[in-house]
Amino acid sequence: MMRLKEKEQDKAFALAVFRDCQYATLSTVNPDGTPYGVIVSTVVVDGAICFHGANEGKKVDNIKANPNVSISGVKHTKLLPERFTTEYESAIANGSCVSVEDKGEKIKIIRAICEKYAPTSMGEFDVMVGRLLDVTKIFKIQIATITGKANY
Repeated sequence: MMRLKEKEQDKAFALAVFRDCQYATLSTVNPDGTPYGVIVSTVVVDGAICFHGANEGKKVDNIKANPNVSISGVKHTKLLPERFTTEYESAIANGSCVSVEDKGEKIKIIRAICEKYAPTSMGEFDVMVGRLLDVTKIFKIQIATITGKANY
């Protein structure tokens, strides 16, 4: 439950943060129970928060062992030192993270990522996706809870 109710925003707002933010912080759990946070580039596809990564590594291992994750994103920040505050829009989601294995779904999510982060290079998308599809892991978070917050 959010402490400052006047800052609370709805689910659509929170999803828009993950759709629009430049990056988000994904938190997973290491095998020893300690937290592990990593920066990811997010898109929202079919109501799920999606991101990409390598086919192996700590993030992949942690998600395989425990799919419960938390992710946070922030956009539109502006420092207001004269007011001792910051303007921002933020969101936090918790849910179960799964690896996307269906080729068609993977391509759909990779396309969304490229449209967000490389819109001027979409003419090369087919060549790029053909080259990188097998070496890129795609994840999606099925959202259990999501909250949005804004300070204007």
